[in-house]
Amino acid sequence: MILPAHSDGIHLSLAELLHYQKQSVRWLPPARSIWSYLSGQHDSAGKGRGMDFAEVRPYQKGDDIRSIDWRITARTGKPHTKLYTEERECPVMLAVDLSSTMQYGTRLLYKSVQAAHIASLICWLTVAQKDRVGAVVIGGQQVIDCPPTARQQGPLQIMNAIKGIHDKSLKVVQEQHQDTFLVAMNQLHRLCPKGSELIVISDFNQLSACTEKRLKQLAQHNKLRLLHVFDPIEKGETAFRGRHWLGDHQRSLPISFGRKSTLQSLQNDFEHHQQRLATLSNQLQSPVYHVSAGKPLIDQLGGLRG
Repeated sequence: MILPAHSDGIHLSLAELLHYQKQSVRWLPPARSIWSYLSGQHDSAGKGRGMDFAEVRPYQKGDDIRSIDWRITARTGKPHTKLYTEERECPVMLAVDLSSTMQYGTRLLYKSVQAAHIASLICWLTVAQKDRVGAVVIGGQQVIDCPPTARQQGPLQIMNAIKGIHDKSLKVVQEQHQDTFLVAMNQLHRLCPKGSELIVISDFNQLSACTEKRLKQLAQHNKLRLLHVFDPIEKGETAFRGRHWLGDHQRSLPISFGRKSTLQSLQNDFEHHQQRLATLSNQLQSPVYHVSAGKPLIDQLGGLRG
């Protein structure tokens, strides 16, 4: 598998994140793909009449002659005007999880690197459609706010925050604060205007009852989407059959990947986690998408399913 441009799979550079500015062009309207839903399929900010038809009413003085519905006018003998929904700005807010469980990868990329690539692509798609974009970036011990900003300033601010937290996490092993993800959701609730597009990019290993409650509150007034990033080994997919030590900040255990029971246990845990996300997705009435860190993002876009 070939690494994405400018990437080594572990570290982050601005060059590899800026690369997605050019990649975003292929998913801009009028193109239609699943990615358009992830990036926010909505009316962008604009002036003048909207593009979505609403209703027809009798012509009134001052109406634009271009809006006259000639079929109904001919049938009734009285002029009628088409009305369109007004285009409104819809900010996009990201929650990008770069915490300790995301600093992991066995095949191509760290999950955190894949999350950064996804965030970059969404940022460039958003500003290309003339919407503001903001983010909360989650580290092991901190959460950085990036308020919604227009034009290139928004993506650049977010990318610098992502790179800063990611670089720090690689240099210094930090214990994960259990409430960091919840803190991020609280800050997201404070930052985003009602009616925003919210996209949470994470492995969702920090989900708690309090976090789910906050997500439900966010989903009430915004369009929420969950984007689950996983590593192939979490599904029990690996060609390695030896014995290896795996651990966290508290303990380490020897794992034998040559045993079918080990791979089956991993697969069962992954399916359980997916089911939990599916249940949450139904409760939120928000789609959940799954993206592997074992393949380049661009190779997966055509096959993403909610």
